[in-house]
Amino acid sequence: MPVAIDGLVYFTLSLVLFWLAQRWLHRELQAVLLLLTRNPSAAIGIFSLLFFPGVLLHETSHFLMARLLRVRTGKFSLIPQTTPQGSLRLGYVETARADWLRDTLIGLAPLLTGGVVIAWLGLSRLHLMPVGSAILVGEWPALPALLRQVAAVPDFLLWFYLAFAVSSTMLPSASDRQAWLPMGLVLLVVVGVAVAAGAGEWMLQHLAPAVNSTLRSVSGVFAVSLLLHLALGIPFWLLRLFISQITGMRVV
Repeated sequence: MPVAIDGLVYFTLSLVLFWLAQRWLHRELQAVLLLLTRNPSAAIGIFSLLFFPGVLLHETSHFLMARLLRVRTGKFSLIPQTTPQGSLRLGYVETARADWLRDTLIGLAPLLTGGVVIAWLGLSRLHLMPVGSAILVGEWPALPALLRQVAAVPDFLLWFYLAFAVSSTMLPSASDRQAWLPMGLVLLVVVGVAVAAGAGEWMLQHLAPAVNSTLRSVSGVFAVSLLLHLALGIPFWLLRLFISQITGMRVV
């Protein structure tokens, strides 16, 4: 695979798999809580508490980025709410509409801060980067030994929980992504003009390696997040099946 594009491939693959695993785990966790409590309000409350550290970082990142960019902010809430569409909103920050660049940066803020936190936890506390790399390149025989090393680190449960809560809430929501289309179009126009002006070869030699390296690093963060969600998703999936089997109830 050409060096100039392998980062993009890893980035896309890890992001898609992580997004699917996140949605799957959230469904399984909500189903288990609903089966155990038999009370939708209680299930939502417990679910929200589990993700509170990540929600706090997510919404605080929006707020601080808006203030840094001098965009007016409104209400700030960390109280879970059910939207008219039936989805669960764990928190929100009201910000005034600005230009497409500032709106994009405000929407990206939770991913940036969350990525930094996950990278720090993965490198300095859980040592999960080797595990994520092994998953990306398919080195499955090495995983058991790597996972045993991870489980042996001091305060493993605390760091694992924080990494899970942050990674599970760092992806931008639909409202966070509203300004991404104009941003993408502007970048495409800039790249197109540069290529038409004859700068394509220069960009491949000087810019492409840096972009590729950045995408590889971000894909490592997503790979670690994917691993965290699989590690919890499989047990909760089995637990849901077990509870449904003994109680005769299921969540639809």
